[in-house]
Amino acid sequence: MTRGFGVAGGLDPDVAGPLAERCAELRYGSLWSNDTPIGKGLDTVAAFAGAAPEVDLGVTLAIDRHSPEDVAGDVERLALDPERLWLAVGAGHSKRALTTMREALQRYREALPGCRLVLAAMGPKMCTLAGSDYDGAFFNWVTPEFAAKSRANVERGAAEAAREAPPVFGYVRTAVGADAAARLLKEESFYRDLHDGYRNHFARLGEPEGSVGVAASDRDEAQRALAAYEALDVTVVRALASATVEAMTALAEAAAP
Repeated sequence: MTRGFGVAGGLDPDVAGPLAERCAELRYGSLWSNDTPIGKGLDTVAAFAGAAPEVDLGVTLAIDRHSPEDVAGDVERLALDPERLWLAVGAGHSKRALTTMREALQRYREALPGCRLVLAAMGPKMCTLAGSDYDGAFFNWVTPEFAAKSRANVERGAAEAAREAPPVFGYVRTAVGADAAARLLKEESFYRDLHDGYRNHFARLGEPEGSVGVAASDRDEAQRALAAYEALDVTVVRALASATVEAMTALAEAAAP
């Protein structure tokens, strides 16, 4: 079980560089960025790449906004090493999401040879597909208990395909400090009603609003909460902090492995 550190796409390179250096010092195994309509995740991990050349890179993105050819073009433009990159792809707003993700895999493999392709999975069928076909599964907005159930579906898919179960990653939204609970609530409230996929996911979770993730008063409390995610091979600490070097590095230090 290792830890990664993640931010939203579009982080200022002047913040991303020093943050990546500090995360490498803290022994995070990977640095991640989730793509957004206003910030490219690949641009952000490119800023990480130069500052922390020994650390793996990861990006999560929705395939309804990024074709395999567009992603490959960005990887080339940014001079990213595909073999250093974990690419976690999700269905976004796609119709027939399961079929879409099953059919998309070969196109992404052809466009991005050498890149490790991970399925951003929430429902049980997606988790099974990740286990049977993809190089990993990536969970989002899960409790430790739900992560364990989802991991079992990944492992079942791998067993049905007669292959070794791939690694399981997951974003754990994390805030530390006096305003931690408010930060987690604000982030979670946005996602709960983002689209039907998320609405259905949070309904399956059945957890009260503002409780899915880590809102800790200090480092010790953050460490205890993160340690509960033992079902994840890589717990990606998804930072809920102001987009400054000081705030981001303070959170990275509090949540460090």
